Amino acid sequence: MGAEDRENARERRLHGASAVRRGGAGERHRGPESRPRVRVRLDQPRVPRRTFFPEYDPEAFGRLSEKIARFLGTGRFIVWMTVTIILWIGWNVAVPGNLRFDNYPFIFLTLALSLQASYAAPLILLAQNRQDDRDRITHEQDRKQNERSIADTEYLTREIAALRMGLGEVATRDWMRSELEDLLRELEQRTPDGERPERDERDR
Repeated sequence: MGAEDRENARERRLHGASAVRRGGAGERHRGPESRPRVRVRLDQPRVPRRTFFPEYDPEAFGRLSEKIARFLGTGRFIVWMTVTIILWIGWNVAVPGNLRFDNYPFIFLTLALSLQASYAAPLILLAQNRQDDRDRITHEQDRKQNERSIADTEYLTREIAALRMGLGEVATRDWMRSELEDLLRELEQRTPDGERPERDERDR
């Protein structure tokens, strides 16, 4: 038995050493030096994280809310709602008791109208917020357009002023005529009296 125990202990030691070697090799293989590094690319969008909340298109939901809000603000909706309430109350008052589904004081009708109001108010507010965003963008574009128009007007005003100043230095026909008349008058004053009739005859 002693030899057998020693043989079993020797096998256990060999098995443990091999396990340690395998574990060490595995640890070295899984070390931080051998792990592939994840490169972060700045030119690629990040993968969206998974959430437990349902995903939806805000633009599509906004368009739907605007359609509902427009319908709620029309006379057609008021007429249909009035007709529905009259039929509801008339049915639950006129028909026999076993066919009525909402007896007086019409609790189910009150609950339905409250539910409709609780949904209609947020939808109308959402539609108003979208309209406010569109108005803000429109006002911003109008402001930029007005700034460009003012800049263009100032530029044209400066150009017109420069043209007027340039035209003020150009010789006009009246100015040339006045200068020629002054020159002719000066020549007449310098010419002797005896030669003036000959000039008059040549002019005639």
